[in-house]
Amino acid sequence: MITAQHIQHSFKIGKKGKERPVPVLKDLSFHVEKGAIVSIVGRSGSGKSTLLHILAGFLKPDSGTITVDGTVTSDFNETDSAAFRLDRFGFIFQNFQLMPGLTTFENIELPLKLKGISRTVRKAEVNELLQQVGLQEVRDHYPNELSGGQQQRVSIARALITNPPVIFADEPTGSLDSETEQEILALIRSLNRTRGITFVIITHDDEVAAIADTIYHMHDGVLAAGGVHHAG
Repeated sequence: MITAQHIQHSFKIGKKGKERPVPVLKDLSFHVEKGAIVSIVGRSGSGKSTLLHILAGFLKPDSGTITVDGTVTSDFNETDSAAFRLDRFGFIFQNFQLMPGLTTFENIELPLKLKGISRTVRKAEVNELLQQVGLQEVRDHYPNELSGGQQQRVSIARALITNPPVIFADEPTGSLDSETEQEILALIRSLNRTRGITFVIITHDDEVAAIADTIYHMHDGVLAAGGVHHAG
C-alpha cells in the first residue's frame, strides 16, 4: 500500500545566508501492507512526525520516493498532492483540529463539501456515520461543548467520511485519559477489521503502539535495528 524508499530530509537552521542543514530522516526505507495497522514509535524529535508529513504529502523529501498503491506521490506538486490527500487519506490528530465554529455534523461533513458532494448525499452519509461512532446525540454541539473523547470521535468520523483506504494518526490518544484512550484504540482496531482501513500511527506510547500488526522504532531519524516486529 505504502512504500518509502531511501527517504532523506533535513531542516535548515541559522541566519539567512548562513543556514546549515540538520538531518531529520536518514536513508529511511519501509513498507506498509494494505489493511495493516503500523505504529512508528519514537521520542519527541526522533523524526516520526516529519515522516508522517512526508508520507501524507505535506512535505517533500530531499531525496527518495514515496509510492502509494502504485502511484509515486513524492513527485506531486502541491495541487496534485492536496487532491490525492482528499481522495485517499484521512487524518486523526492529538489536538483534534476541529473547526470551532462548526457543529459535530458540520465538522464531519466538511471533507465531503470540499469534494463537491451533493447536500442530499452528504446528509445521508454523515447521519449514518454519526450512528456508527455514537455521536448522534451531540450532532448539533460545537467542539467546546464536547469531552476530549467525543472530540476525538468527531475527528475519527471526519477522517472516515470519504471512505479513505489509509488513515494517518498522529498521537491519536495523547490528549485523552486512560479509559478514553482504550475506547479510541478499540474503535481504531474495529475500523481496521471491519473496513480494511490501513492505519499508520505515530506515537511515543508503547501501549498505543501495541495495537499494531507491525511496530517500527525510530531514533534520530533512523529505523532502529530490530525495530520491526509483528504484534501478537
